[in-house]
Amino acid sequence: MSERVAFAGRKVGVFLGGVSAEREVSLRTGAAAAAALRRLGCDVREIDLREDWLGAVRDAGVDVAFLALHGRFGEDGCIQAACELARLPYTGSGVAASAIAMSKLLGKRMAASAGVPCAPDAVYEGADRSGAKPPEFGFPLVVKPDREGSTVGISIVRGADQWEAALAEAAKHDSRILAERFIPGREITVGILNGKVLPAIEIVPKSGFYDYRSKYTAGRTEYVIPVPMDRDILLRAAEYTRRAARAMGLRGAARLDYRVDPAGNVLFLEANTIPGMTETSLLPKAAKFDGLSFDDLVAAILSDAGLGK
Repeated sequence: MSERVAFAGRKVGVFLGGVSAEREVSLRTGAAAAAALRRLGCDVREIDLREDWLGAVRDAGVDVAFLALHGRFGEDGCIQAACELARLPYTGSGVAASAIAMSKLLGKRMAASAGVPCAPDAVYEGADRSGAKPPEFGFPLVVKPDREGSTVGISIVRGADQWEAALAEAAKHDSRILAERFIPGREITVGILNGKVLPAIEIVPKSGFYDYRSKYTAGRTEYVIPVPMDRDILLRAAEYTRRAARAMGLRGAARLDYRVDPAGNVLFLEANTIPGMTETSLLPKAAKFDGLSFDDLVAAILSDAGLGK
């Protein structure tokens, strides 16, 4: 049976927008997913969770929720919990897995527990930020909000004169701040779809820093697939992806980011439980290289929807 026939008439609510710093990206992800679902024959309703999102979930009037929300209230377990309470099946990871992966700190700790290497870090929270000293591993380092995505509030700190400003910028977005040793080298990302690891993609921003503008402005970043890298390194990245995803309990589609240092060490950075689905997004690129069209990818994500994950 074709997916178009299997999904014909299915009432799908695409939950998009939201109130996080990644709202605009979510709107684009949701619009792309909704268009694909319509091509698959679904009866689609686009639901912008901007105000009464609890009421919106309760009154959605759909059979399943396709979650296209990025950032807080979308990837952190909140909307997943609302769907659980409403007994509404939804796509992606469950409540606990979403909450763990949304925290870069907790995600790293879970990955490390499964034997996945991670960069050294230090945590600054609440009153600890007042007069806080840089971590002992020194500069350069990366300062980032613990529970934000799309490189919102992130800074590369190369000296003590930049330290306090970086802390202040990250503190605008989260009360918990992560300072992480900067790993020189290359950046790769590895997608996983319903348990299958997808081909890695190398991220090469023209500015040298993969910030928000580089992520979401066409032409500002080169995405290289297949990655021109030693096969053993890519196999390790794939294995680390399987281990980390299992340790965090990830489901459906996810994307895990890594740095590869000059010695070939692969270090885990973070996991994204609702990867972007825009024209510059990475998961669709990896899926396409693996033989899946965008509609195939959306269908695979929807096919794994459920409760009690």
